Amino acid sequence: MSRSSAIYKYYCYQATVSFGFFSPIFTLFLLYRNLDYTQIALLSALYSTLTVLGEIPTGYVGDRIGRRDSLVVSSVCMTLSILGFVVARSFPALALLYVLWTLALVFRSGSGDAWLYDYLRAELDTDRFARVRGRGMAVNRAVTVVTVLAGGVLYELDPRLPFLASGVLNGAGVVVLLTLPRNRAYAEGDDRDVLSPLDAVRVIRRHLSKPPLRSFVTYVALFFAATGAVESYVQPIATGPLGLPVELMGPLYAGFTLVSAGVSYYAGTIEEVVGLRTTTVFVPVVLCVSFVLPVFAPLLALPMFVARTGSNTLLRPLVNQYINDHSESVGRATVLSAASMAYAVLRLPLVLLGGLVADAYSPLVTVAAVGAVVLVGLVSVTLWESPVGTGTETASGS
Repeated sequence: MSRSSAIYKYYCYQATVSFGFFSPIFTLFLLYRNLDYTQIALLSALYSTLTVLGEIPTGYVGDRIGRRDSLVVSSVCMTLSILGFVVARSFPALALLYVLWTLALVFRSGSGDAWLYDYLRAELDTDRFARVRGRGMAVNRAVTVVTVLAGGVLYELDPRLPFLASGVLNGAGVVVLLTLPRNRAYAEGDDRDVLSPLDAVRVIRRHLSKPPLRSFVTYVALFFAATGAVESYVQPIATGPLGLPVELMGPLYAGFTLVSAGVSYYAGTIEEVVGLRTTTVFVPVVLCVSFVLPVFAPLLALPMFVARTGSNTLLRPLVNQYINDHSESVGRATVLSAASMAYAVLRLPLVLLGGLVADAYSPLVTVAAVGAVVLVGLVSVTLWESPVGTGTETASGS
């Protein structure tokens, strides 16, 4: 398989993992199923808890069976979970689908970037990781623009249709993945460097218990925890304080996604021009401030939504390249999964408290509270230890 062909297939795979059909109506769908905010928060907490428990084991499995095969397992589980929303009605049934959903995401979280990084290292150049990863995300966002517009229309016809359409799209990812090459060590059946469970624990301790990844992962974990914790409140704020009708959720999310696509496409360029340290340190701070402002002026929620989407998309490839650059090939997926576990650990209390605050007060107050708490955390981490060394201008140059 030619090098460019494998990259194009990677882009095709990224196109299939879009959740655009149901993302603009997902919280509304759960409310339609007669769940309250506390129950929705419990589902999010279930996801976060299972992520904490599952990230490292699935990352280890990805290092054992191969990153491509781990992605296949992920897409199969995701397809079954999404299609399950078509028929699930009760809270226990939805909780079961969240279990399957989480399993899909944790199998993907470390393996996807580990596969790409090792493929680029073997065939091209690891300095291209942020660029290729960012463009893959741009493809994903471009597909999402189209699907979110269709999702709102489908929801008006039948609330189950967006999940049916998304299940078909994600199912196509299994076919695409089976055409991707395995990383060289797995394709050649080389098991000399296979990690044992004890080795995996040692790899995690060695990388995440000391600089440069210790404070870096803690800092970005606070950021990703914040963006994840407020996700459930975008739709209630848009249809509540902002007064937008449900049928505009599709165009609204399409606008968010267009911003996200542009940011992700130029992630590598932004890293080169602005620098990794500046981007990583200041973007989370600005975002947290934007979370607080709408409680005083609700119209500021719109630019806050855009900032949340764009900043999350921008930092994801830069963060993963930095972690990849400071990890060995053996155990790479395990280290990435351990970082994702840290994100989930910090997200869990924010989600649980957020649900209680939203039911007691309002979604706007909840988002502001998350922003204030995480802002204090970011400042505390910076005072403890610089998240990124002062000499770091780009991830690849670290």
